[in-house]
Amino acid sequence: MNELSTMSVKTPEERLKELEMQLKIYASRNLDLNMSRGKPCSDQLDLSNEMLTIPIPIENDPNKDLRNYGTLDGLPETKKLFADILEVNPSEIIIGGNSSLSMMYNALAKAMLYGTFDSERPWKDEISVKFICPVPGYDRHFTICEQLGIEMIPVEMKEDGPDMVKVEALVKNDPTIKGMWCVPKYSNPSGITYSSDVVGRLASMVTAATDFKLMWDNAYVVHDLYDEVDHLDNIMEACKAAGNPDRAYLFTSMSKVTFAGAAVAAMAGSEACINHILKILGVQTIGTDKINQYRHVAFLRDSDGVTAHMKKHAEIIRPKFQVVLDLFEQHFGDRVMAQWSKPKGGYFINLNLKNSSAKEVVRLAETAGLKLTEAGATFPYKNDPLDSNLRIAPTFPPLEEMTTAIEILCICIELVYLKFQEK
Repeated sequence: MNELSTMSVKTPEERLKELEMQLKIYASRNLDLNMSRGKPCSDQLDLSNEMLTIPIPIENDPNKDLRNYGTLDGLPETKKLFADILEVNPSEIIIGGNSSLSMMYNALAKAMLYGTFDSERPWKDEISVKFICPVPGYDRHFTICEQLGIEMIPVEMKEDGPDMVKVEALVKNDPTIKGMWCVPKYSNPSGITYSSDVVGRLASMVTAATDFKLMWDNAYVVHDLYDEVDHLDNIMEACKAAGNPDRAYLFTSMSKVTFAGAAVAAMAGSEACINHILKILGVQTIGTDKINQYRHVAFLRDSDGVTAHMKKHAEIIRPKFQVVLDLFEQHFGDRVMAQWSKPKGGYFINLNLKNSSAKEVVRLAETAGLKLTEAGATFPYKNDPLDSNLRIAPTFPPLEEMTTAIEILCICIELVYLKFQEK
């Protein structure tokens, strides 16, 4: 009789008790592990410390003095840097403060108060305003809509982007659908990059609303993890070619490139849209932080400099992603209990569990010292109808803590799965 045939196979009840004991051991260690947000770790932030020592030139011409007011749309060299990254013209760029999320909020708030460049009236005067929200998606997009009273319509993400058959059917006949959220490259949290077909259809689809806007949150445009990168078609070029030049608002920032709390953000759109926003913005502010803009360009120099800098980021966070993927494969390689994404970039791994288990997994993990993103956060109104999706954010914890964090998560997933099997 060989060794394999004499090994005892644990019953589900025995395995359940074993997992409960393992979880108690972790809980007794008073751990404080946080994977709730997609934040850069300290090692990533350290990569940009040199920027803090860059001297600021003092101009004799008071109109060019970076320390003074002015330059509402941003320094020319900063606009050029972002224009190259987003593949648009510098005249189609506005430079903002440290947060692209703030620029997105402002763009929609302005649309509600005043309408967009091509609106017949302010959106607040419409019978209702609706947005299409690919799911799973970015929770902060959904929170903006909730606060502004914009109704959200979830649409499922496919392997190449949102379900375009459903999107096209929705926007064609409903003039109250004014826009759609998009994270087109390494989507939050699925890691999917929109295909050329999806980009082309979004640019050319017939919309009942003449002022329909794609909120193109290209947050991870430079956040590749590997040398083999995903390609994303240029949405501005696609919209112009389709005869819809004013359809897309593009956003990105340096928040996960330099300092998350002290970065520079940008918004892009057609010149008509940008000029419309600048007229309103001129009442709100006299200009953003030009000293910070200058330091970013002096430090990063150009798009090639950004690419080189992001390779350093990838070297730090790629091993963390690999720990998650390796342990998921080790624990759930049969894909019965869980399925997960294997992104080429971005900040997240998308995890789908058996139905009605995500909330309980998050609750159990927290009892053992592991804080995860709230279950349901990746859906509008925090309503995941299957209670199955979790967003895994590997970047923030130190590498040496990742194995412990994911082991706890895997224990919780299997434990909850077995408990549900008992019912």
